[in-house]
Amino acid sequence: MSAVLDDQGWQIRAACRGPQINVFFPPSHFERKTDKRERERRAKLICQTCSVRNACLKYSLRIREQHGIWGGLNENERKELLPVNTVEYSQTL
Repeated sequence: MSAVLDDQGWQIRAACRGPQINVFFPPSHFERKTDKRERERRAKLICQTCSVRNACLKYSLRIREQHGIWGGLNENERKELLPVNTVEYSQTL
């Protein structure tokens, strides 16, 4: 994982630890859409078996992690769970 271990230590018990970690993050080279979907599908299957999935998702939302599969969700799926920041514009005529 790319994030620093927090004080709860849940990351040590994560099912994604080990050689399969590569399926949780995009490669450094171009990735076709079909390859990305397959990689994410494999990662999400691992997440389904993970005992710390909820802690992982909460952590990724708290730090607003922008890359990879965390808690069974990709970056776009996590964005949908975050509150929308609204910007108010004053109208001057």
